[in-house]
Amino acid sequence: MSEKKNGTFDFSNGPACPIPIANYPAVTMAHGGGGKLTHQLIQSMIAAHFDNPALTQLHDGAILPSNGEKLAFSTDSYVINPVFFPGSNIGELSVYGTVNDLTMCGAKAKYLSTSFIIEEGLPMEELWRIVQAMKAAADRCGVQIVTGDTKVVDRGKGDKIFINTAGIGTIEADRNIDPTKADVGDKIIVSGEIAQHGIAIMSVRQGLEFETTIESDCAPLNGLVDAMFEVSKNIHVLRDPTRGGVASVLNEIAESSKCGIRIAEEKIPVAEDVRGACEILGFDPLYVANEGKLIAFVSADDAEKVLAAMHQHPLGEKASIIGEVVADHPGVVVMKTSIGSSRVVDMLSGEQLPRIC
Repeated sequence: MSEKKNGTFDFSNGPACPIPIANYPAVTMAHGGGGKLTHQLIQSMIAAHFDNPALTQLHDGAILPSNGEKLAFSTDSYVINPVFFPGSNIGELSVYGTVNDLTMCGAKAKYLSTSFIIEEGLPMEELWRIVQAMKAAADRCGVQIVTGDTKVVDRGKGDKIFINTAGIGTIEADRNIDPTKADVGDKIIVSGEIAQHGIAIMSVRQGLEFETTIESDCAPLNGLVDAMFEVSKNIHVLRDPTRGGVASVLNEIAESSKCGIRIAEEKIPVAEDVRGACEILGFDPLYVANEGKLIAFVSADDAEKVLAAMHQHPLGEKASIIGEVVADHPGVVVMKTSIGSSRVVDMLSGEQLPRIC
């Protein structure tokens, strides 16, 4: 057992905790925000402890061999507050989120599990709405929810409902998606206007009113990715920029691939109402969460035809090439600003808005 000495903890009688305990003696909300502290928590405490080849890829899911084929397996938990928000709800989000994680592995999602942790006192009508939303979302994605679990916790201990989903999908032989495969010269495509989900949640949570109702972009990305693969097999990396936003995902990929990334501010699509809300709230859209957008790293030769295919899909109509992979400044993301200067786009320590998914 560790004892506190001189304001710190002594682990001389047992293994030392790999997280810098003097700085963070307890978990903070920022550890769940998708930024530097989340990355540190996963890398130092979790990934290092459970080290194995599938886990160390740090993909959106594990890619596993199965009788000469490849499977993708992913799991996620949803603790969003509020559970109903403009454009979507926790039930729909839980299905789309796991389907999207499998899709970002290059997989075709097949089966999901779901587990509910329900707070005593949740109105049955709200639970029914959530279950119906999950069924409709699964049907839209072409997946089946085949198993699950239900627990009820004391009033005040669960914040209405938490949902965990896990999913399995199959990966076709010609799809080889991996965060380490970003290559110098690859073009970086974002599938549409960013930061909608985070601002939609903030507006409801804080009771803010803007000139227009900003809705979450929550949506399944499997159909869009299928359309992209129909025109090119030279798609190297796929990620959905959820917690931590576009900036955090680009930093993770730059680190994994040991390449530099250069983006252009004027190429990044942001809706005017979202941009205005971010300015009022002091948020940078690059760090705000999304739930229906993807980032793709595509070979330069195929980037334009992939972009054209995305423009033909409802979820890719506003897709844009926002930058490229470069040999300079490996592991670092640099943005050319709208005024012509350059700045490093780093990871935030935490999320600008917690409990976002």
